[in-house]
Amino acid sequence: MNVWKVLPALFLLAAATSAQAGPLINGGFEDGSTNGWTTGQGSRTGTPNSALTPTSVLPGGSLYQGPSDHSAIITAGTIDPLIGAALGSTVYSGNYSYRVEDTTTGGYASVVSQSVQNYTDANIFFAWKAVLEGAHDADTSAVMIVQLRDDTTGQLIINRTYTATAGGVDNRFSLQNDYFYTPNWQIEQLAIDAALLGHDFTVSLLAADCLPAGHLGYAYIDGFGGQIPGNGGEVPEPASAALLMLGAGGLLAARRRRKG
Repeated sequence: MNVWKVLPALFLLAAATSAQAGPLINGGFEDGSTNGWTTGQGSRTGTPNSALTPTSVLPGGSLYQGPSDHSAIITAGTIDPLIGAALGSTVYSGNYSYRVEDTTTGGYASVVSQSVQNYTDANIFFAWKAVLEGAHDADTSAVMIVQLRDDTTGQLIINRTYTATAGGVDNRFSLQNDYFYTPNWQIEQLAIDAALLGHDFTVSLLAADCLPAGHLGYAYIDGFGGQIPGNGGEVPEPASAALLMLGAGGLLAARRRRKG
């Protein structure tokens, strides 16, 4: 028996039988659409970052103008039109990602959002890259906002804001001309307290140009799921990894016996 031919099949079997099926729909946008997601866009002119929320740009919100035609499904191999090759890949895993908001100025905000029921994983993970043109202060600059809302209780669990002020963002961002961008994919973890397991949640991501409309902001989103996203699939859980090692050890022992 050639153990090196058997190991990949064993690995796939262990991963397939142990991986937890997350309730998030279309986590990698792999059907080339936003099925299962809600999108929205609106003009943010006159709305400071402190008052700008994903809900305001989604259906029923005060800024909502319709589904986002500024955003787009991105195909693997696409080069960012502003940063170019320096941004690296625009798809984290698989064949598609989603770009929230367009790559021009204009004072718009776009959102992608998904609601899940009876969520039982301890985390929601996803990967993102952003391009934010630096200018203004933290309340009027280009912005990216990540929110997690507990729909069961109505509580906003997570509200993270990334702004590109004239003074910069943080050390994850590089600078090209006036554009702050992340050359590496950033892994976002939305941790869910054990007491909240089984609740209904909505996760939303917003990207927006600056308030005066002359500086842009957009983000690439990919790899949604209940486990850390990784190229090529899910990582086996610890118990499955141990089982995998035991199986590999048995195959090696059998090979030695045959040689003896």
